[in-house]
Amino acid sequence: MKYLFLISAIILTAFAGTYAPNENITNYLEADIDYLVNFYKKRHQNPEISLMEKETAKDLANELRKAGYEVTENFGGYGIVGILKNGKGPTILYRTDMDALPMAEKTELEYASSTMIEYSGVKVGTMHSCGHDVHMTTLLGTARAMAEMKDQWKGTLMLIGQPAEEIGAGARMMLEEGLYEKFGVPDYGVGLHSSPTIAAGQVGFGKGYTMANTESIDIQVYGYGSHGASPHMSIDPVVIASMIVMDLQTIVSRNLKPTESAVVTVGAIQGGVKHNIIPDEVILKLTVRTYTEEVRTMVHKRIREISKGVAIAAGLPEDRLPEVTIPEDFTPANYNNPELVDRLTASAGKAIGADNVIYAEPQMVGEDFSRYGKTEHNVPTVLYWLGTVPDERMKSGDLPGLHSPFYYPDPQKSVETGVKVTSQGLLDLFNQKLMK
Repeated sequence: MKYLFLISAIILTAFAGTYAPNENITNYLEADIDYLVNFYKKRHQNPEISLMEKETAKDLANELRKAGYEVTENFGGYGIVGILKNGKGPTILYRTDMDALPMAEKTELEYASSTMIEYSGVKVGTMHSCGHDVHMTTLLGTARAMAEMKDQWKGTLMLIGQPAEEIGAGARMMLEEGLYEKFGVPDYGVGLHSSPTIAAGQVGFGKGYTMANTESIDIQVYGYGSHGASPHMSIDPVVIASMIVMDLQTIVSRNLKPTESAVVTVGAIQGGVKHNIIPDEVILKLTVRTYTEEVRTMVHKRIREISKGVAIAAGLPEDRLPEVTIPEDFTPANYNNPELVDRLTASAGKAIGADNVIYAEPQMVGEDFSRYGKTEHNVPTVLYWLGTVPDERMKSGDLPGLHSPFYYPDPQKSVETGVKVTSQGLLDLFNQKLMK
């Protein structure tokens, strides 16, 4: 399948013109890669978690200014916007996220993070275990390359340094502060994400839905407590909650069409304090992943129906039925515009060779990059996967996932690939006719 996907993209000569790699990008990288790797290591050693990206944003903003961009700081939290106007042409948004995670690094790299912070009242380590340091470095390298090649494109490049992706808040914060109103509505939006399973030197593209709606849902289960030795005097919320957990599993297996996808996971059950006390309440904490609004709505409906039905069957009155809390705010599913995928896939083939551009299947993870394409303006967007796995790990099969304390990329190879693919893609988009 991946080869059919690739061939269909490579034949789009009407979009990309001649399919020779841009030697200017290669020459630029040869001279600049040490600078970029040093930037990467600095950021890796000094991670800052969501809503605390002050020094990270300042560092990236300073680098963009040095490259010739007009930079606005503290836009939507610690967000930054770098603008390079280069005549009349398309406006293209290219985003990186900047935040790290509150977890200790265990890679034993010589440049590993040892930064500690106070988090929820506890001292914890911090780590770029989701590749945002690679994302920032790739954006910086692309920014410098595009500034060097101003004679080869016309238009406006809008670079976004986004905070708080890990908590699903940063894109919304920047859009609500008036990103498009102040800087203009882009014609395209482009982003990338590090892959823990694709080899460094390769990239992966998927069309349509590639990442899921991501929601956190709470179910407050009530009951009547009693002594653990007298369960007949209770309506046990632990048992009710357990039955709800099991019945929730039928949503995907029996209510969802087999050709659709969803995940309903109960990640936490909280209730009770002692072995011999049946409590009055239990809380269930769910993560729900879907692609389409139709499936999302159905899953919500069934969660409410199952929770209520189990409680009624247990004998609870109306005023003690479970409360299902579904927040209005959630991370929407990422949708890759198919035509834009074709264009960027063709460009990637030029940049790194067709064999290194592979099909990436949809995943149930979430990414708030999706928001840039879900405003009233319906901006076509693509988020692609950047391979980061070092050769030795690909050979051994030791592939720690993202958010693992053992995850690390091959910095040089990953950044080189990201800069080549993104820069070539931007150049081609600037020089092609706008999509209708």
